[in-house]
Amino acid sequence: MVGGETAARVFGRSPEARLALLRAAWVHVAGPELARRTEVLAIEGHTLRIRVADSRWRKVLHRMQADLIPRLRQLAGGAAPRRLGFTEGGLLEAADPRPRPRIVPDEDVRPPEVIELASRAIADPELRRSFVEAAGRYLRRSTCAKP
Repeated sequence: MVGGETAARVFGRSPEARLALLRAAWVHVAGPELARRTEVLAIEGHTLRIRVADSRWRKVLHRMQADLIPRLRQLAGGAAPRRLGFTEGGLLEAADPRPRPRIVPDEDVRPPEVIELASRAIADPELRRSFVEAAGRYLRRSTCAKP
């Protein structure tokens, strides 16, 4: 693929640039949910090292490897690894370079009951909290905009 080979030529010149390319590609290759549950650590030869929270996630990613490697090759061309290696351990929130704003919800503005009921279907507590906060922000913005 032309795009992947161009990326490999531009980013493949130094190990740091190659790792930056692979970290950026990982989010697109793995998808946002899986990417937030993993951390790209290093590139060692032809192996991309990825930290996972526990053995369950290591097994899941190991099974997905045959799908993930070609996707990485599509985006990163020759800079893509030939295999993935997994390390178990706690994930660092600081590994994500994007700042995560922490919004303190207004005490007097609560999402309607329908939002709270809908949020119960979200199993992940962090996603559930984000959903409720986003709904609260939306409602505050829409009520502030009205004259």
